[in-house]
Amino acid sequence: MAKVAILTMSDGRDFVHKDLIGFARGVEGNIAAALEGAGHEVVRSEELVWTNRLAVSEARRMADARPDLTIFNIPVWAFPHFSMLAARETPGPLLLFSNIDPQYPGMVGMLAAAGALDQIGRTYARAYGDVSDPEVLRRVEANARAAGAVRALQGSTFGRIGGRPMGMYTAVSNPDAWMEKFGVDVEEIDQWELVRRSEGIEAGKVQKAREWLEGHAAGVHYDGKQLTPELLERQIRSYYAMRELIDEWNLDFSGIKGQPELTTHFCTMDITEAFLNDPYDWDGPKETHVCATEADMDAALTMQILKHLSGTPVLFADVRHFHADRGIWDLCNSGQHATWFAARSADAAENMSRVHLYPEGFYFPAGGASVHHLAAPGDFTFARLTRKDGRYRMHVMRGSFETYDDETNEGLMRQSDYAWPHAFARMDASADEILSRYGSNHIHAIPGDHVDELHAVCGLLDVDYDGFGGAA
Repeated sequence: MAKVAILTMSDGRDFVHKDLIGFARGVEGNIAAALEGAGHEVVRSEELVWTNRLAVSEARRMADARPDLTIFNIPVWAFPHFSMLAARETPGPLLLFSNIDPQYPGMVGMLAAAGALDQIGRTYARAYGDVSDPEVLRRVEANARAAGAVRALQGSTFGRIGGRPMGMYTAVSNPDAWMEKFGVDVEEIDQWELVRRSEGIEAGKVQKAREWLEGHAAGVHYDGKQLTPELLERQIRSYYAMRELIDEWNLDFSGIKGQPELTTHFCTMDITEAFLNDPYDWDGPKETHVCATEADMDAALTMQILKHLSGTPVLFADVRHFHADRGIWDLCNSGQHATWFAARSADAAENMSRVHLYPEGFYFPAGGASVHHLAAPGDFTFARLTRKDGRYRMHVMRGSFETYDDETNEGLMRQSDYAWPHAFARMDASADEILSRYGSNHIHAIPGDHVDELHAVCGLLDVDYDGFGGAA
């Protein structure tokens, strides 16, 4: 949840301001109560802003609290220069809010402040109405969650393990641009670190992890060649090596190149990537760590934003195939899906009971386990940051995951790479719309409707919002 600061503006005439204090504080209190009731932390100003000096001092006080979002509450006519002065002291995300009351011209005050901020190019959002109205609160909350996601990016570090995979331009971005636009640093780490460090992982905990997988998965299908206990343990060692890198380099999110060096000569990173993205591993519950396969930087950045919006693991998949006869997409990528998607349960055992570890196929001669499962049904928001002519845009669409009877599920999965994880997605956008302008082979998703938050994120980051179908 977000930390939200509320700064209430008032009339600059002392004799008018005195008569407005009770009403203005009441509106502020209602906003604070609604946000706190939704689980957000609220910081309120000590005084209403009704002089230029208070605009500066109270705004600085709010800024010192490092809020994710600052709300300028304008319930009455307030001198617009108060908002201008305060905006200079509050560098983070900003929302102008006004109640709609015919007795008090708060709407007039908000529009006057908004116009002034437009003139100096200050980015902000707007919301208005009675905060007890669920729709109004939803709009305010969407901005709060979006601001929290954006602020969480700032000062974070992305660990790129390896370089560009297999010539994929869409997987690589300029670190300078990331620092300037998103406040994210990029730490370059060679894949050799995973190979080197894996040799030193304690054998006992590796064996314990392998036995946990054997005991909790629906099946571990050793074939004596592509998947053996030794290869599975090598993958587990790679997971622990990656955890060491995360801790030592203070990585907030990451990506692993994998192909072709590791997948041809060492082992696949499927176990590593799946369980980093999971809210648990064989050692127990843990925080999810966004990790993108193929070191896809814009994938990882999208996933990190989605993680902060939802608090859940984030799907990573190829847009693999469209079953035109059913109107569904098979979203499938080598082992990358967190096992949480199999049942989306808080109980790791329930999710793992639907997960199979199959031998890797011919794409990956080094071998290892592919983490196979089918995503549980439900409503989802899909998104992906891409770039067009050097400028970032956010593709957004709504849809749902579907499952069918066992025979149908099996038949559909076997039409592509059966051993990989699958999600059958029905999109609100048409196949023609997606295939004619979607700008990546990768796509990402979180449960629920987060379109409003992504609209707000794009506004805060100066990213072009590109909605598909019902999200347009």
